[in-house]
Amino acid sequence: MYHCCSAQIGPSVLDCDMACLAEEAKRALAAGASYLHLDVMDGHFVPNISFGPYVIQCLRKHLPDCHFDCHMMTSEPEKWIEPVGKAGGSLCYTFHYEATEPRGITQEVIDKIRSCNMRVGLTVSPDTPVDAILKYADQIDLALIMTVYPGKGGQSFIEGMMSKVRTLRERYPSLDIEVDGGVKPKTIDAAAEAGANLIVSGSGVYKAQDMSHNITYMQRQVEKLGNGKTEDELTKLRSDKDT
Repeated sequence: MYHCCSAQIGPSVLDCDMACLAEEAKRALAAGASYLHLDVMDGHFVPNISFGPYVIQCLRKHLPDCHFDCHMMTSEPEKWIEPVGKAGGSLCYTFHYEATEPRGITQEVIDKIRSCNMRVGLTVSPDTPVDAILKYADQIDLALIMTVYPGKGGQSFIEGMMSKVRTLRERYPSLDIEVDGGVKPKTIDAAAEAGANLIVSGSGVYKAQDMSHNITYMQRQVEKLGNGKTEDELTKLRSDKDT
């Protein structure tokens, strides 16, 4: 089933040299990335700690026109909506269903994100059924299907999660559907065929021997397998040697 949603690659900056975050972000964008995926970890919802709203605000000063996809792996995502929103520019605030639904505040969080002029993203961990997203699908801009367990490194892409992507794509043909975790050139076809159009890739971009090649290759696969584009319509395959 083909769809018309734009094929985009969003590098996860957790895999870059964080001491040079702004430069590493610009390097990925110059290599063909469409947006940046920013993982905010609080040490509670997941065991790791990454960075918070202040870093996002600082990064915005260096990249005023870049879209930031903020993936909030936090126990209380409602606390960070306004601080992240202060970064300004194009933002999507993606929070975990598992962090809000048990407390009965998922709708409240969606409404608060909207009030801060950000796009709304909702995500589920591998063990949570896709029905959790379907419950709110009419109110969100982005559905993120985790293809690894959040906050744990060294995991492989869980292909079984593609059934969730297919279900969402069949019911919501124009919804932005993102996948995150273990996605790289060797696993991109499964995600593209299932209907994902937003591809988060960390090591597949920042650990690549040729960043430009990996980014444009993955985008081409989504365009071909997801959008049904012909060879002549595909994004040009690039190499770091071209820059």
